[in-house]
Amino acid sequence: MNFRIIPCLLLSNGGLVKTEKFRKPKYVGDPINAIRIFNEKEVDELIVIDIDASAKGSEPDFDLIEQLASECFMPMGYGGGVKTLDQAKRIFDLGIEKVVLQSVLATDRQLVRQIAELYGSQAVVASVDVKRDWLGRRKIFCKSGVKFPFASWQDMVVEFVREGAGEVLLNAVDLDGTRLGMDLDMVEEASKLVDVPITAIGGVGKLQDFKFARDAGASAAAAGAFFVFQGTHRAVLISYPRRHELLELWAQA
Repeated sequence: MNFRIIPCLLLSNGGLVKTEKFRKPKYVGDPINAIRIFNEKEVDELIVIDIDASAKGSEPDFDLIEQLASECFMPMGYGGGVKTLDQAKRIFDLGIEKVVLQSVLATDRQLVRQIAELYGSQAVVASVDVKRDWLGRRKIFCKSGVKFPFASWQDMVVEFVREGAGEVLLNAVDLDGTRLGMDLDMVEEASKLVDVPITAIGGVGKLQDFKFARDAGASAAAAGAFFVFQGTHRAVLISYPRRHELLELWAQA
C-alpha cells in the first residue's frame, strides 16, 4: 500500500494557524511560505482547511486558494465554506485536486454525488470530526454547529461513502494538536466500515504514529502540529520526514 503522509494546514483570516482540540488557534505564519517549504521537502500531498469559512457562513477565499494552488507542486485538497457545485467547480478550475466537505453535508448530501459524477469520487473527501462526550463515548462533532441526521459517526462515514465520497478524513477532535498519539481503535473501526481510503488525523506526536495508523487500516495519515512545531517549547519550524526515515519506518516489524 502506498501510504500517504499529509501535512494539514489550517487557515484563519488568511494566515496559517494551529489549534489544540479545535480551540485557541495560534498564528504560526504565512501559508504561502509553508507551501514553498513543503515543496522542497517533496511532500506526498497537502490538505488546506479554512476553519472560519463555514462557521461564519462565508464562501471560500478564491483569491487565496488560487495563490496557494499556484505555489503548490503536490496534490492539494481544500475544505472550508464549500456549499455549492459552482463553488466546487471554481476550486477545481484553480488547480485543486480534492474538495473536502463537511458542514454542507448536513443539508445537501447530493453535493457529494454531483461532484463525484463530474470529477470522480476520488475528488470528494468527506470530513468526519469525532469528539468524546463526558462519558467517553465518541460522538459526531461539527465546529460550525450544524446538526447531522445520523445516530453515530459510523453511520455518517457509511452514508457519505454511499453518496459517492471517495475518501474519508477522520479527525479525533480530542487529540487535535496534542501530539499524544492517534485514536487507533477508531481508525481500525472506520477502515472496516467502508472500502475507500481513510485518512486519519489528530494526535500524531512521533514518526511511529504514522506506522501505527497504517497498521490500523488507514490509507493515509495527516497532521498539523507534528509538522509545524518542534521541541517542548513548540517553536515554529516546518518539517517533514526524509525518504530514508520513511523507508526505515516501513521496514520496522
